[in-house]
Amino acid sequence: MDTLQAIILAIIEGLTEYLPVSSTGHMIITSSFFGIADDEFTKLFTIVIQLGTILSVVVLYFKRFFQSVDFYLKLLAGFIPAVVLGLLFSDLIDTLLESPLVVAISLLIGGIVLIKVDDWFGDEQGTEISYKTAFKIGLFQCLAMIPGVSRSAASIIGGMSQKLSRTAAAEFSFFLAVPTMLGATAKKGFDYFNDGLTLNSEQIELLIIGNIVGFIVALFAIKTFIGYLSKHGFKIFGYYRIFVGILLLVIHYFISPLSI
Repeated sequence: MDTLQAIILAIIEGLTEYLPVSSTGHMIITSSFFGIADDEFTKLFTIVIQLGTILSVVVLYFKRFFQSVDFYLKLLAGFIPAVVLGLLFSDLIDTLLESPLVVAISLLIGGIVLIKVDDWFGDEQGTEISYKTAFKIGLFQCLAMIPGVSRSAASIIGGMSQKLSRTAAAEFSFFLAVPTMLGATAKKGFDYFNDGLTLNSEQIELLIIGNIVGFIVALFAIKTFIGYLSKHGFKIFGYYRIFVGILLLVIHYFISPLSI
């Protein structure tokens, strides 16, 4: 991985992490295009730069992270399903992460869901999140263990299914991303070093650059997304996902099989 590739991947991470279009899917597709997807450092990089996007949420919603212990207990309730299922299905998840074809199919199906989700749930005005609601949103979030599903989309839809407004569901999705992505980063880092791999000075520099770029881009992406979502809903993201999913399937079946 060179510096330009690192910057491009970080921009994509910052843009897509909190949008319902699957950041993991876009990272897999882009790194495959660069021909670096099978490199162990690339796999580490795409996870670790999530720290930058996590920080963007903390900065934008700084006061919310210091309002009460109850806030953290609800995040814990939402985080538990990901911990349990992530540990149980770790090997299967790693296998799925190596399949751009799975990403293409997930993008397509998820796009259809996003087009219909506003009709299914409307825009309820609820903003209060109970522990039970937080836990159910956490269960929805686990669907994103399938690459291409989108953690953001799954958790937001989970919130709307519990009669939360689009904005309230999106904001809780952002908050829930913090422990979820911290956990994923810690696990990936542990596995990387446990396998006897190390980081050289150039790789450390790329990680720093990636986190800074991801942080800056995510700041703008979150603010823009919340404003757009509250007024227009999910349809445009659904159409985008369908377009990308069909494009990838056409490439796979008629041009060159998608593989890593």
